[in-house]
Formats: sequence, structure tokens, C-alpha cells
Amino acid sequence: MGSLKVIHFVTGGFSGSTSVAIELVKASLGNPQFESLLVLRRKKAKHDKKIQQLRDQEIPVECVTSWSSIATIFALVKICRQFKPDIIVCHGFSEHLWGRYAGLIAGVPHLIHVEHNSRERYTPWRLFQARWLARYTDKIVGCSEGVRQELLRLKFPAEKTITINNGINLLPYDPSTSIPLRERENGIVMAARFAKQKDHLTLIKAVALLREKNMFPPLYLAGAGSKKHIKRAKKLVKELQLKDQVKFLGFSKNVPELLAKNKVCVLATHYEGMPLSVCEGMASGCVVVGSDVVGVGELIQQSVDGLLATPNSPESLANSLHIALVNSYFTDQLAKNAQARAMQYFSLDRMVSNYENLFLSLIRQPEAVFRESLFY
Repeated sequence: MGSLKVIHFVTGGFSGSTSVAIELVKASLGNPQFESLLVLRRKKAKHDKKIQQLRDQEIPVECVTSWSSIATIFALVKICRQFKPDIIVCHGFSEHLWGRYAGLIAGVPHLIHVEHNSRERYTPWRLFQARWLARYTDKIVGCSEGVRQELLRLKFPAEKTITINNGINLLPYDPSTSIPLRERENGIVMAARFAKQKDHLTLIKAVALLREKNMFPPLYLAGAGSKKHIKRAKKLVKELQLKDQVKFLGFSKNVPELLAKNKVCVLATHYEGMPLSVCEGMASGCVVVGSDVVGVGELIQQSVDGLLATPNSPESLANSLHIALVNSYFTDQLAKNAQARAMQYFSLDRMVSNYENLFLSLIRQPEAVFRESLFY
């Protein structure tokens, strides 16, 4: 048997789901068992530079339009008929709808739906479509157990629904070279794009509350995103007179170095799948603080390898940050336990191996449905 041909179809918005798809395609480049193609649903011209960077790394990538779902589907059908994949992996909402429609029309033998968030914008009509497509989908993957449970709550077929946890590249986070916690800057890092999903405003309010405890830590906000949400955050910083403490870094390529120099990694958020930024914070040896929501609560074991705060509560988050910033045996142990857990469970190699084993298992089984007949 020749190389197994796999298309990974995902948003071109360069979110966490895009990162996962890119890593899966990169991993296949040195593996003769697989030939992979990344297909991005192109969002905005501002991402053209990132797309070119992928091509410069010799990552095979194609783009399809996003101006309408029908146009997206038929552009992807054309790519499928040229590439002739054995499997199409459709990452995230709403790409998993359009990608599977394209796979059905093009007669792709195997379809996989990957859900990357515990809360998505399912209208009744789109949920109906997703359930209908599930009939012709080989596997439905939740990027964490919490996401899988949400898929089951939405009545996706239990026999097809599995968990494959996200993973990160652990090479920049070598424990043997980590700066001891007590020697780091007493700073807080949140690496996340500005979007409705993320809760930068609660974090900024929590940092303001720390002044009541006579604590004035710098807060580094690494991430680009929605101009509207960035504007709101900057307005709040000005209102709370935090301009000297809060640094807006924009898109940052040196997150591992930033985390390594600071004590605390935080993710204030309304909902998640399995956030890579929390995994990175744990791997870096920071004290990790997160909102107690699906996905985050699964990663952080309260008072064992991190701290959880009540969602949307500046007071709760400020209390957790206060504990994290004080030098103590307790915080040292939180950071050490987090790093050890990340090294054991959150590796990119583990994630890639689980996906590749899934792909191979599908090919070894007879195809359950002759899909080409669906659209004749």
C-alpha cells in the first residue's frame, strides 16, 4: 500500500484549531506512511503572510474562498478530486460542515469531524446538518474529554465519538533549563487572541484589585485578534489607571521565552476546548491560573498543579493570582507538578500518534457506506 493521503481542512483564521491541523501536516512530512495537504478556508488578506510562511517551510497548503459556504464547498471538491485523499479531516465549526459536504460530493472514502470547542454557534438548522453528516462520518473527535461530553450532550452518535487531546511542541520547555520560580519576574502572562470567547476584561479588573493587596505585577497580553475587543481592553486599562502595568504585545513569536521569565500564566476565558496556552504555561514551569470552565478545569487539578477561579469573577481571579504571585513552597510545588504533568501528557508526539493510529485504523476497515451514490 502506498502513502495514505489525508486532507486537513480548517479555518484560515489561525486559531488553535489551525495550529493543530498545521502540526499534524508537518508531522507527516517525514513519515512515508502519509501524504498530507493543509487546506485553509481563507479569511482575510492580513493572513497572507502567515500562509506564505507555511509554504516557505515546504508545508503543502491550498486555500479556498470563504465568501459563501457553497463556494467553499465546491472549491474544496475541486481540490479533493485533484488530490484524491483517502481521508478528509474537518477541523472546527463551521468548517466541519462544509468540509464533509465536499468530501461526500467528491467521494472521499473516509470523513472525520474534529470539534475544538466546548461551545459552538450551533443554530437548530446547523445542528441538524451536523447530525445528518454524522451518519456518513467515520469518527467524531473531541479535542478534550470535556468536548466529547458536550458532543454526546448534543446527541452525536456515542459509538463514533472519541477523545484525542491536543498537544504542544515540548522542545522549547526543557525542565533542565527552566529558571527557578523565585528568580523570575513577578509578572503575569496571558497568551490568547482577543475575541468574544476570551475574558481579558475580567483579568484586567482582577489585576486592578491586586492593588488592594499592595501588589502591582506587570501583565503581558500576548495575542492579536478583534480590534473591537482590543479597543475595549485598552479603554478599561485607561479607566482603571493600569497603563504602567498592562502591556499589549500583539502577536508574539516568543511566548516560550516570555513564559520562562515570568511567574504566572493565566487564561481568563468563557469557554474552551483544550487550550494550548494553558499547556504551554504548565510546560514552562509557571504557576498556572485559569477560569474553571470545560477544557481548562480538565487540565488544571486545583491546588495540585494550578489554580482555578470562578468564571467572570474578578474577585475570584484576583485571589488566585495573589496566591500564585507569593513566593512559597506551595507555589513551587504547583509549578513543578504542572511541568511534570505537561511533559507526560501534553506532548505533540502523543497527539500526532493518536491521530495517525486513527487514520490507519480506518483504512484497515471496510468502508461502511458507499458515499458516491449520495449525490446522484
